[in-house]
Amino acid sequence: MTTFQAYQIDQDQASIRTLDMKDLPKSDVLIKVHYSSVNYKDGMVSQPDNPLVKSYPIIPGIDLAGEVVRSKDSRFSEGDHVIATSYEIGVNHHGGYSEYASIPADWVVPLPDGVTLEESMIYGTAGFTAALSIHRLEENGLTPEDGPVLVTGATGGVGSMAIAMLTKRGYHVHASTGSQEHTDYLKKLGAEKVITREDVFNGELKPLMRPQWAAAVDPVGGKPLASLLSQLQYSGAAAVSGLTGGTEIPTQVYPFILRGISLLGIDSVHCPMDVRKKVWLRLGNDLKIKESFSLMKEVISLEDVPTALEDILKGKTRGRIIVKLI
Repeated sequence: MTTFQAYQIDQDQASIRTLDMKDLPKSDVLIKVHYSSVNYKDGMVSQPDNPLVKSYPIIPGIDLAGEVVRSKDSRFSEGDHVIATSYEIGVNHHGGYSEYASIPADWVVPLPDGVTLEESMIYGTAGFTAALSIHRLEENGLTPEDGPVLVTGATGGVGSMAIAMLTKRGYHVHASTGSQEHTDYLKKLGAEKVITREDVFNGELKPLMRPQWAAAVDPVGGKPLASLLSQLQYSGAAAVSGLTGGTEIPTQVYPFILRGISLLGIDSVHCPMDVRKKVWLRLGNDLKIKESFSLMKEVISLEDVPTALEDILKGKTRGRIIVKLI
């Protein structure tokens, strides 16, 4: 095949187009894409003249999974099933909303045992970020016996995944959301307690508040993060991976020096490959949440991508949206 379908964005318009193989980057590994997914970052890239994008046109889709068609790198062979997420994919390198993708070998991960191609995209960057957050918290010493773990932005991709994974690991999970109509959904994922965003941050910041949580998985950031830091138990930790609540954290030093808390930054974009592979292996083993997939996944076609990107920017999505390309 020399032509294929892809969702491509220019500076002022976007559409599904028929492209030629020569339109793809000359990278090491050519992949026939089976699945991609929809992330908040994909929605951001779809906005006109987005500062994330250095040059147009661009095929968005920061996640993809599929089968190797051709490889210039000895680590991969024709027929291998692989995953590629983050790095510059879908932002400054053509991404997953395409029937074919050409990706640098250093960005490609072999599909781990215990995970199918579809399941890998149910996880996608959101699931990987949730798993990396838990991985870092546990490296920091967190155990289920320490007390409840707060998950903010609970109905989003990272939040939904984190609730299910933490529950599987035996943690007591408190879920914070601005969408109380999804309480039943969050409890089905494993949340023991569902609270409002205002229960975490009511608009007033204090240096220290009553300690409530042993740890937090936070894809929100901003003032809500500053507030939850003041409510962590002694030696607690928060793993932060997002900024939907703002980029500034107006906190004080007291939680750090009086309660010995830790703030852990979670970077899923340039996460080192050795850690990346280790976390993906966990997603096929102790963090696998297959029993929750049906609760959180929605499968769409390439034609549905524009609407899905609009919806995720408006906060109208729940769980994970999977793009099926084959």
